Amino acid sequence: MNIVANRTLLFWVLLVFPATASAKDSCLECHSALEDYLQTPAVRFDADIHKHRGFGCVDCHGGDATLDDPEASMSPKRGFLGKIKRTEIPKLCARCHSDADLIHRFRPQQRVDQYAQYQTSVHGKRLAEGDTNAATCIDCHSVHDIREVKDPRTPVHPLHLPETCAHCHSDQKRMGRYNLATSQFDDYRQSVHWHALSQRGDLSAPSCASCHGNHGATPPAVKSVAAVCGTCHALMEDLYQKSPHEPAFESMGMAGCVSCHGNHKIVSPSDAMLAGADSLCSSCHEGGSAGATVAEQMTRLLSSLDVALQRSDDILEVARRSGMEVSEALLEQQQGHQALVKARVAVHAFALPELSKPVNEGLAIAARTYQAGVEAMNERRFRRIGLGFSLLAIVMTIAGLQLALHSLEKKNGARSPHGSGTNRGA
Repeated sequence: MNIVANRTLLFWVLLVFPATASAKDSCLECHSALEDYLQTPAVRFDADIHKHRGFGCVDCHGGDATLDDPEASMSPKRGFLGKIKRTEIPKLCARCHSDADLIHRFRPQQRVDQYAQYQTSVHGKRLAEGDTNAATCIDCHSVHDIREVKDPRTPVHPLHLPETCAHCHSDQKRMGRYNLATSQFDDYRQSVHWHALSQRGDLSAPSCASCHGNHGATPPAVKSVAAVCGTCHALMEDLYQKSPHEPAFESMGMAGCVSCHGNHKIVSPSDAMLAGADSLCSSCHEGGSAGATVAEQMTRLLSSLDVALQRSDDILEVARRSGMEVSEALLEQQQGHQALVKARVAVHAFALPELSKPVNEGLAIAARTYQAGVEAMNERRFRRIGLGFSLLAIVMTIAGLQLALHSLEKKNGARSPHGSGTNRGA
């Protein structure tokens, strides 16, 4: 009974006086009373993931936060570092983030090789050379208000990462010293990847880190571009590697995927890219050449399937709206559209046999489903004709009944007693 009472008392003490359990932090107390940029770290630190995990100012800046005397708490003898030099920031963060024993207490699944990766990146190499203009941990993750990556408010959340990278890479003055373009972010916002990320909310859609890496950020080499794109578009990569373009582009030092689709401004692909006014093939293959002829043939194949499927879609939709049973045809029609998708993927092989197979499969499906639609419409027509005859028969029957009733009424009127009495009176 005494044990229960003691536990209850302890519970209420901790509930009413929770502050007694918190450690003193003179850093936050002092900076909270200051103004402007000196107060900012203390205000922001409330949202920081490190504070939520029990870390404090001294874990990065050193010193002794249990002392009220500024000279004593910020004494070099107590390990006080003050403001961290930019060149030392990655190494400082790595003291914890490269320690597997420490990190795994809080995040067992978190990797501990970020610093090693950073040292291999363009940013890390430039910083090691003394270029303080290179990005460090705080330029991407922020400082004093660092949040978890999955937090929508963090700068490295998928929805914000392109803008975070653009903070530096869209700065003409900053990029000018490296002779780097600054249009990447504007181009990316016109791409299918950005549309998927921002409009559809697909957080798995590619952004800067998907292609360039995050901590080990490095521009993909010409020979590795196809492999980078192939991490998502594996089938296209496999077809491209077997195509005549792969050795041709490699011999010219051209990146295959980028040559046709671009890099940051990747617009939605279309059949018009093969032949016509917007043809990309014509930039390398002159009209009448073997390459141009193959491109035109591929365009005709894709167009024939697209038109056939659209014709089938139209008649099946009319039949469906008319109440006809075409569910099986509609289901098979989906396979036809999948065949069109396969055909457009097969374009990356740049070989007519590879393309003809899914096109012919789709055309056969479109022919069957169109015929099903025709039969459904014929049945609808037959039903309407039958319904018309039925209505005509009903109308004629009603008219006949009305004539019969009218005739009976006349006969009954001629034989009525009222009529006979009148005659006798006369």
